[in-house]
Amino acid sequence: MKDFKGNKSSLPSKICVTCQRPFSWRKKWEKVWEEVRYCSDRCRRKPQASSNRLQGKS
Repeated sequence: MKDFKGNKSSLPSKICVTCQRPFSWRKKWEKVWEEVRYCSDRCRRKPQASSNRLQGKS
């Protein structure tokens, strides 16, 4: 990410597995970006199945 110019729209993004919200690349994820699946520790701790039940999915 050496070409970052302060504009978040130029950064890669993903969709969080738990909350289904988009999140952007962060410097601390530089070496493990391919393995990152969650936007936060809160989403990582929350079981995915319970979030689907809250949204009415099976």
